[in-house]
Amino acid sequence: MKVLVLNCGSSSIKYKLFETETKSILAQGGIEKIGLKGSFLKLTLPDGKKVILEKDIPEHTVGIEFILDTLVSKEYGCLSSLEEINAVGHRVVHGGEKFNQSVLIDKAVKEKIIECIDIAPLHNPANLKGIDAVEKILPNVPQVAVFDTAFHSTMPPKAYMYPIPYEYYEKYAVRRYGFHGTSHRYVSRRACEFLNLPYEKQRIITCHIGNGGSITAIKDGKSVDTSMGLTPVEGLMMGTRCGDVDAGALVFIQEKEGLDYKGVSSLINKKSGVLGISGISSDMREIENAVAQGNEKAKLALTMYEYRIVKYIGAYAAALNGVDVILFTGGVGENQAISREAVCNQLSFMGVEIDKELNKKIHGKEVELSTPASKVRVVVTPTDEELMIALDTQHIVMK
Repeated sequence: MKVLVLNCGSSSIKYKLFETETKSILAQGGIEKIGLKGSFLKLTLPDGKKVILEKDIPEHTVGIEFILDTLVSKEYGCLSSLEEINAVGHRVVHGGEKFNQSVLIDKAVKEKIIECIDIAPLHNPANLKGIDAVEKILPNVPQVAVFDTAFHSTMPPKAYMYPIPYEYYEKYAVRRYGFHGTSHRYVSRRACEFLNLPYEKQRIITCHIGNGGSITAIKDGKSVDTSMGLTPVEGLMMGTRCGDVDAGALVFIQEKEGLDYKGVSSLINKKSGVLGISGISSDMREIENAVAQGNEKAKLALTMYEYRIVKYIGAYAAALNGVDVILFTGGVGENQAISREAVCNQLSFMGVEIDKELNKKIHGKEVELSTPASKVRVVVTPTDEELMIALDTQHIVMK
């Protein structure tokens, strides 16, 4: 089955076309700067070469039309006709409490996604634009919504409720939802396949660490706690997001700086985290280079970043009453050996021991880092959210 996977942002569309039987990628790329000057489509050819195609793209429907035209073009296409596309799978960021699994999109599903806009105002509207665009251009092709939040719907109330007046949960559904669920679901399953372990009998801590980052505690195949909350701001220190911070400190800064709601949102989402502390960058590669050059703020940012990961792993090991597998994924988790080693060094009290020489060589490859003496299996598992979306889409369409 040929499945087109779309991830629509407010000014971007990422896409991958899969042949699900072989799990192979037939085409991939993305559109940037939708509605802005200088919009373009950047695609990756089968030989790895990148091609940029410039075009005025005022809104998402035009963007998706451009992607589809490119898929059937003589020069860059891989399809003879759009009729070869059997289904379209969409990444939808927030399903609230309305969705605990991926679903076939119909009018009722779209209405429920609209109802979740209140708690995901930056993401869900863009996801809906992609759904509407495909509906117009390929009206007979089934579409499936795969939710970032769905995997975490198994969390118990003690993990997802906030200790604020209960009425805010009743009135506004304020609670922990968690994100990166598609990634946590994929890598936890894949790691157990790789290690030849029964998935439904493991205690797993998955560390999805990149510019955005979250950690999830998984017991017997189900998410029981996760670090992100109502929004993706809570939890780990991230590239530009603050992660856990005293709410009272934010109230204090808001008053001192005269910030409104948008000002506070910008502070915690775009100006904090690694960028805020280092003053250099949100990119951990640049931070690592600055550390090597002796930059003290970069050192502080890196040690804070790693310390927060260690704290969450320790907390979740307690919540799970032990841990069998610790897993690193995401841009930093898969590629930054220095941070993996720093985190694992501080987990020696749990019996964690990794092969440090092997760790230094690993960039984006699936591998077990733990030594035979380690009491916990430690692995690097490259994530593939798009493949997970494609496989979910195939499963639902073929029901």
